[in-house]
Amino acid sequence: MNKILIIDDDTGLCELLTEYLSAEGFSVTSANDGAGGAKAAVEGRYDLIILDVMLPEINGFEVLRKIRPETATPVIMLTARGEEIDRIVGLEMGADDYLPKPFNPRELIARIRAVLRRARNETPDPGRQSKSFKTLVSGDLQMEIGSRKVTCAGFNIELTSVEFCILEILLRSAGEMVTRETLFKVALGRDASAYDRSIDVHVSKLRKKLDCSAPGIERIKTIRNAGYLYVSDPAGRPEA
Repeated sequence: MNKILIIDDDTGLCELLTEYLSAEGFSVTSANDGAGGAKAAVEGRYDLIILDVMLPEINGFEVLRKIRPETATPVIMLTARGEEIDRIVGLEMGADDYLPKPFNPRELIARIRAVLRRARNETPDPGRQSKSFKTLVSGDLQMEIGSRKVTCAGFNIELTSVEFCILEILLRSAGEMVTRETLFKVALGRDASAYDRSIDVHVSKLRKKLDCSAPGIERIKTIRNAGYLYVSDPAGRPEA
């Protein structure tokens, strides 16, 4: 019997899904907050996790970021909004599928069975998992996701949780632009607004910390009115 963990603050929906999935032959456990859900996901032996994006205190993206270094259990993300950016962010952070609310329970069942089939057919590749989830490297910068350790040019860099999250997102897309909207959504758990410069402040502080270890190297490039890009090969100094 496949074991499923539901992480959603909507207790009514959790009860409904538990009843529905149990009738389909699944063993179901639920958690109603991000912290408890992340703990259950890491400590339990589940075959699949259903994770809501809009959770109190710790949102679904943050939960996913916390559990991915510890478990490769397939994740289907739920959201009350069918925004394309939510889907993209969830998939980029390691989700296996995405379903906007409201949804037909039959569609959820179909998604669950498809993800489980895919998981059974895939052969684990420890080297690939290590590269994807455990360690991120670009030039002289290295991030150990599980231990939350960052080294740059051989120096340890102390980052806040938001700075760490921003750097992780940028490194996972090194050489490609990440929009401000994506950074707001994942790192701060809210939508960007016209006059909110919070992300820009965090990025500025992150740049200063990285620059202290290796001055003069352009690592995080601003894409005006759009977002930021981590230079995929920042070993060389920018041209004068």
